[in-house]
Amino acid sequence: METNSSTHLNGSEVVVYDSTISRVLWILSMVVVSITFFLGVLGNGLVIWVAGFRMPHTVTTICYLNLALADFSFTATLPFLLVEMAMKGKWPFGWFLCKLVHIVVDINLFGSVFLIAVIALDRCICVLHPVWAQNHRTVSLARKVVVGPWIIALILTLPIFIFMTTVRVPGGYVYCTFNFASWAKTDVEKLNAVITFLTTRGIIRFIIGFSMPLSIIAICYGLITTKIHKKAIVRSSRPFRVLTAVVASFFICWFPFQLVALLGTVWLKEMLFSADYKILDRLVNPTSSLAFFNSCINPILYVFMGQDFQERLIHSLSSSLERALSENSGQISGAHTNLASLPADIEMKAI
Repeated sequence: METNSSTHLNGSEVVVYDSTISRVLWILSMVVVSITFFLGVLGNGLVIWVAGFRMPHTVTTICYLNLALADFSFTATLPFLLVEMAMKGKWPFGWFLCKLVHIVVDINLFGSVFLIAVIALDRCICVLHPVWAQNHRTVSLARKVVVGPWIIALILTLPIFIFMTTVRVPGGYVYCTFNFASWAKTDVEKLNAVITFLTTRGIIRFIIGFSMPLSIIAICYGLITTKIHKKAIVRSSRPFRVLTAVVASFFICWFPFQLVALLGTVWLKEMLFSADYKILDRLVNPTSSLAFFNSCINPILYVFMGQDFQERLIHSLSSSLERALSENSGQISGAHTNLASLPADIEMKAI
């Protein structure tokens, strides 16, 4: 086996297509990725237009604008990944796009996850410490804070900068993959380098790229929910249903992807030499496409969960987005703050 094996986004080998189930999952994955591309580009493009050009810049709009930029940039690269998926892992676009596309994918995927955590933390501060937020939660501070998720995402993407390239295998097929040829001389050294690198990378990405953001989101919503119950400031169960849906959408989309990636990291050596572990290869495409789908959900939540669904359909889409992303000055007014009067993003959308 080639030690320069293709690992794509989650460290798994090239996917196996040797059964009916595998082919069905492969086709279904391409359908989901196609839907994600169209909905993601259109929806996030609309959010960028409204939050970036039609609304005054506030803490809320800055956070959502950065999240939409991350999701838009990522979904714009999906046609390349879709072609790669359709060609069963082969890469026809050359060395430059191999590196560039995967850099854009990684930066914006992880940037999106970290920005979701920042938004959750911001919502939590607004609810728990409204007076402090009113005095210190400024646009200038928000612009500085949102740089942090991009820096972390860039650091996690460094291996793509260094090791990702095109590799031609026997038979003439070209893959976009990690290549350690310049870092080792013998095949044994190359194999050890692959195992060490992918294991370390997989663990770091699981902890920093998933577990930490998810923990922040869970803790923030736990604190918000506790405050809601304690103050009895919500008279209906609707906000709780929305909070549950928001957190669940993040978890449902990302957990299968991260679980397969973690198992692929733990069982990496077994996957290289044993056919018994190839089931993980078959799960690469469907779990990846599900994680990708999270990038087109956010605009849908902005529009259809900000207020009553029927009311959203009556008004124009851009007006709906503008109301959903608007900053309500009463959201941090003090002890008499009512959660029902907070802007829709605090109540509904903090992932």
